[in-house]
Amino acid sequence: MLAYLPRPPTDTSRYGTFPQKPDLPAVPGALVEDSGQQAAATTAKRGTPMPNYPSAPRHSSFVPGEPPLPPSRGSLTTQHHRGRPSWCSPPAPQEAGARLYPLHALSVANIPNSSRGKTSARSSTIPTPEGLQSRRCKLLEEDSPMVQASKRQRQRYVTKVGKCQVNLGNIQDKKRFLSDIFTTIVDLKYRWFLFVFMMCYIVTWVVFGFIYFLDAWVRGDIGHQGDPDWQACIENVDGFVSALLLSVESQRTIGYGTRMVTANCAEGVILLIAQSIVGSMIDAMMVGCMFVKISRPKKRAQTLIFSKNCVISCRDEKLCLMFRVGDLRESHMVDAKIRAKLIKSRQTAEGEFIPLEQSELNLGYDTGEDRLFLVEPQIICHVINCHSPFWDMSAESLRREQFEIIIILEGIVEATGNRCLAAGMTCQARTSYTEDEILWGYRFEPCMSLEKGAFQVDYSRFEMTFEVQTPAASAKELHELKELEQQEHSTLSLYWDHLLQPCALPGP
Repeated sequence: MLAYLPRPPTDTSRYGTFPQKPDLPAVPGALVEDSGQQAAATTAKRGTPMPNYPSAPRHSSFVPGEPPLPPSRGSLTTQHHRGRPSWCSPPAPQEAGARLYPLHALSVANIPNSSRGKTSARSSTIPTPEGLQSRRCKLLEEDSPMVQASKRQRQRYVTKVGKCQVNLGNIQDKKRFLSDIFTTIVDLKYRWFLFVFMMCYIVTWVVFGFIYFLDAWVRGDIGHQGDPDWQACIENVDGFVSALLLSVESQRTIGYGTRMVTANCAEGVILLIAQSIVGSMIDAMMVGCMFVKISRPKKRAQTLIFSKNCVISCRDEKLCLMFRVGDLRESHMVDAKIRAKLIKSRQTAEGEFIPLEQSELNLGYDTGEDRLFLVEPQIICHVINCHSPFWDMSAESLRREQFEIIIILEGIVEATGNRCLAAGMTCQARTSYTEDEILWGYRFEPCMSLEKGAFQVDYSRFEMTFEVQTPAASAKELHELKELEQQEHSTLSLYWDHLLQPCALPGP
């Protein structure tokens, strides 16, 4: 549950406000002059030191005062260098731009001993500042918070395939499971279910076979086999194996005709009636469990797919969180409904810690947009307004948050044309998105086209996204900025109307 606590803010005290010059390690006296010349030549080649502020965004439509866009996580060009810090030199020669130099990265003393031990074999030569910078960048890549967060395994509440990662333990009142024996048997795994299924029949066959054998032995039918004058209660039973065969033939209504229960004893007739009733009850229960186990619509959820990532971009001048759902089968879901839950731990104003608190994300249940006609892939939209938990979240604060969005899609399996016949086969598909799977400033590519008089769905483009210009500010900040612009516009309009008002001329 601690995995959903808010991340601490990034420590900005490590970064200086002025350009820092890297300190070179202490070298022997014989090599001081040579190293000094190399450092001077390198400094002259570099030019002026880099300023200590982030580089300008690459977008041409950059607005001053607006926070830059976060690094794109879906493009191919940025995925290769995702873990490289901004102050590291790029792998290919690029244009010299402003870079960010942390204070602790510009001192050789901060390099761990293990890294310096790897270069101790090269003590005959003094490394150049470029080599020192490349080593520092490599170490900072391994120690950067983004790389450490990606390496750390995240415990999810619900997996991407919809399995809930919650284990129930220390259950004292386990007899409640026996009171609901039907659901208990259906929920068993297949290996245990088949074991219970077989044992229900085998145990009853053995028990009634032993009773048949005991009855034949007590009445003396076993000792008088082949006696034509003996009136046997159970004919042709000369041992336990033959009694077991009689039990199987009686319960499964096989009736080979060699072993049978006669009318010479009442207990034999009662025993046969009891076994027939017990066998019918076992058939009704176990065959019903087997049918429900096979026909459960769990596997139907495997053909309901969700996009791998969520995206955040503007739609109709509103910041929206969107994801895509699709159905791979031609038999569509009936009365499909979708809803979303936000799982996030928080601490109240009174100091109470609420682990894994669930809050609802509005996907249009007040307008009916949560009811889907899932024929083609649909893009589900959550408008980030003042009632949304993402109202105060910006692109920068998204990196520090820890939460999980659970998507639940429910519908009725269209097994037959009659809806009433399939009313009990309700299917539910689930998936989840963590904060690392949300792309800020992206949209989904269209995957439908018109071909030969019908609409064609290209599922190879189901996961594809493209980057769009999206402000990095939160929805609250954008709303306040829009209100401020409207107030300024109204003030300027009133002032302009006042200037254009004709002056009243004095009377004669």
